[in-house]
Amino acid sequence: MANDFAAEKDALALEVRHWHRASAALTDLEVLASSASWQALESYMGLSIRASLRALATGVTAEAGVLAARLATAAGPEELAGIRTALLRLRRRYEQVETVLDFYGDAVNTRTSPRLGAVLRGLDALAVDSMDRVLRPLGLATPPVLTYLDKGIGASILRSGARLWDASVSPVAAIKITRHNLWRPTSLIHETGHQVAHMTGWTAELGTALYDRMAPVSVLAAESWRAWASEVAADVYAFALLGYAPLPALATVVDGPTSKVFRMPYGDPHPFGWIRVLFNAGLCRSWFGPGPWDGIARTWMHRHPLAKASRDVQAISKASVAQLPALADVCTRTPLRAFGGASLAALADPRSVAPAELARLAERAGASLYTSSYLQRLEAMRVLAWTVLNGQSVTGSDDGVELWLRRIGGAAAAAA
Repeated sequence: MANDFAAEKDALALEVRHWHRASAALTDLEVLASSASWQALESYMGLSIRASLRALATGVTAEAGVLAARLATAAGPEELAGIRTALLRLRRRYEQVETVLDFYGDAVNTRTSPRLGAVLRGLDALAVDSMDRVLRPLGLATPPVLTYLDKGIGASILRSGARLWDASVSPVAAIKITRHNLWRPTSLIHETGHQVAHMTGWTAELGTALYDRMAPVSVLAAESWRAWASEVAADVYAFALLGYAPLPALATVVDGPTSKVFRMPYGDPHPFGWIRVLFNAGLCRSWFGPGPWDGIARTWMHRHPLAKASRDVQAISKASVAQLPALADVCTRTPLRAFGGASLAALADPRSVAPAELARLAERAGASLYTSSYLQRLEAMRVLAWTVLNGQSVTGSDDGVELWLRRIGGAAAAAA
């Protein structure tokens, strides 16, 4: 028995030392991302992320230290059994913390190139600006944003304050930008719309309003729109700040075989592609009148005939298309508690990003459109909207977008 006890204690000591050293190694954040990548972050955000990650790594290291101390004084098999159970918990905790650190390390490491680092800092600043437009009048603090570049078709967000893999909370809003849309980053504002909706409680209230509007027409459609409220809110937010600019990119992302465009998986918070494109076109029509969005809607209806959809999707589509003007009103013109009793349009007026207004801004600004610090500070969303629309033309170029984003990003912050 004594030999068994000693052998088990020695084995546990070996394992505890291993996980203690592994946990201590996590505190070296230079292993996660290069020094150049950390320095490419804005100072406050870099310090915040590093402090948060170090606290996680230090915490799991401390747990390993406590376990080592318990093991040193263990005098019986029962104590070893308890330490063994705690060791398995420590391993799970280590894996969770490692997952968090890897996520942020990979995100930060996309800034290794000085050129891309400046572009992503510019996108960080645009994201913060887009939220500030609505959160500041409501007395809410805008969280910092970490954008990162990744593969794939669609953008995504890990919200600031969201629970992470180890049950800690995210210190920043981490937003994935896809490579194919780097120079037309309207999806960035869709993702910040998710953060704003979460912070204001907009999603639940919007879901109820959408249900109430559609229920007299179709309970099935009403239930669908309520289930889609989080993604509808994000689309509407992008529309309110950028107008028509997000629609062509959205149509490109959600397009595909007709079967995919009409697919409505159970539990998916996104409206199926067909109705999502028509809804966004309807927002443009509601605020701007006739325009190129009508052409996109017609193309979609011709490319993806409704007759090829399932019976339920056809029913939802027919009920929804007939109510698109009313749905636009619910989403943009209806006063809501989430916005202090005002409508979204009262805080972010879509009329200011009508194509004609954007063209007037560009004409007045002339060559200073991308160089004026005044316009960068006060008109960043409108400049972004115009830049994206102008880039979609045959003669459009991405060079101006990159230079503008790098200018917004400025120099790397040494304090990070």
